[in-house]
Order: sequence, then C-alpha cells, then structure tokens
Amino acid sequence: MCPTVTKVVPREDFTLVITFDNGEEGTLDTKPYLDFGVFQEISDFEQFKRVRVAFDTIEWDCGADLDSEFVYAKCKMTTRA
Repeated sequence: MCPTVTKVVPREDFTLVITFDNGEEGTLDTKPYLDFGVFQEISDFEQFKRVRVAFDTIEWDCGADLDSEFVYAKCKMTTRA
C-alpha cells in the first residue's frame, strides 16, 4: 500500500514539501506539469499556494489534483522512515 499525504507546504519555486503518513518527507517539483490542462491554472503562484491535503493526497482550488501514488513516486525524498 502506498503512503498517503498528511501535509503539504508550497514553496515559491513551484515545489511542494510533502509529508507522508509513514514519516517520510520529500520535495515534489511541479514545474514539468504546469503547461498541461488544468495545471496551467496553478502556474500563477497565487493559485499554486492554495494547495491542500484532501482525501489522502493534494489538490488545488481549481480542481487540479495528483494521485498519492504519483506524488510518492515523483518526490525526491529528504527524510526516510
């Protein structure tokens, strides 16, 4: 079973610091996704920083969300459990 997101903190460089329920923490770089579909809306930092934890993963006000398995797989881990 994949760890789920418990905390997310946006940074000005369009990365997210993400904490998982297994105690791991990592950084997700969202810049590669900001040119596609609904993610274009969060290329504005005011929209981007409105990220929140929802249903064990992350989502934004505009409806963009990322699956927790994707988030975990793409994070560069800074703290391992």
